Order: sequence, then C-alpha cells, then structure tokens
Amino acid sequence: MGRAAIYLRVSSKEQTVENQLPQLLQLAESRGYEVAQVYKENESAWHAGHQRELARLLADCRDGRRKYDAVLVWALDRLTREGIAKMLEWVNTFKALGVKVISLNESWTDTTGPMAELLYAVCAWAAEFESRRKSERVKAGLVRAVKSGSTLGRPKGSRDKQSRRKSGYYLRYARGK
Repeated sequence: MGRAAIYLRVSSKEQTVENQLPQLLQLAESRGYEVAQVYKENESAWHAGHQRELARLLADCRDGRRKYDAVLVWALDRLTREGIAKMLEWVNTFKALGVKVISLNESWTDTTGPMAELLYAVCAWAAEFESRRKSERVKAGLVRAVKSGSTLGRPKGSRDKQSRRKSGYYLRYARGK
C-alpha cells in the first residue's frame, strides 16, 4: 500500500514512547504499510516549537521526494493539544502534502469529507479540554500545598549539578551590559 512514518510522543521524561510502538507497528502491517521511519518525542504538546521530531517529520514530508503516504499516531492528541485550529492545521498540512494521518485510537481518521472535519474538531476540543483540566488540578494542588505550609521550588541554597545554558531573558540581559 505504501510507506508510513510513525510519530510517537509522550509528555514527560518519566514516560516512554515504547508503549505505543508495538501496536502502531501492528497497525502498519495490517494496513500494508512499510514503516520507513519512527519519530520519537518526549515533549509536551503545549510547548510551541518544542516538538522537534514533529517538525522534522513535517520537513521530511515536504522535501519533495514523497517519503511517506501516511503518518501513524497512537492518538490525535499526540500531535497537539492546542485546540481545534491547530489540530486541523496539522492534519490539513499533511493532507496537502499527500500524507494521510491515521490514528490507532480514532479509527474514523480513515473517513473523509465534512464528517471527518467535525470529528477532528471534537477530538481536538476534547484533548485541549482534558489538558486544561489537568492543569487546573495541578494548580489547585499547588495552592493547597502552599496554604498548608509547604514551600514550592528548590530548597534555598541548592544549585544545579550542571551549568545552565544561557538563553532567553538572561542572555538578552547579559548582552545589554
């Protein structure tokens, strides 16, 4: 049927993408796809520009050689949790390049037309909503911890084991001196 790329993403260093891979390899085999490349990422889908492997996958799709016919993902929220517009942007970008996005957990990604767009929108809304709810729970827990006397952050006087890379505000401040 064609060649596929597999895109794996987890949100933190404590998680592993290896839980997603066997079932996606099985999906590729059942659909007749040869897996040409596996892209692995340990980054939150909320941090714009941090998904380097997703950017690399997109660049590989754009290189003009038509490397892939499909991108296989565990679930659509592995692409983004930034909402409906961003989800549709990713899916439509791949589609414009002739690459189909197929989700293991959303079997309807094989459909086309207005119903597919509606389902993508609902799925994107649910992913964003779930992420916001999780964030609200974490913030509530931090407020509770502070009210009960806990101190947030590193203990006073602790230092990094490795020196930090100078970037962002610090680098602009240092240049201004």
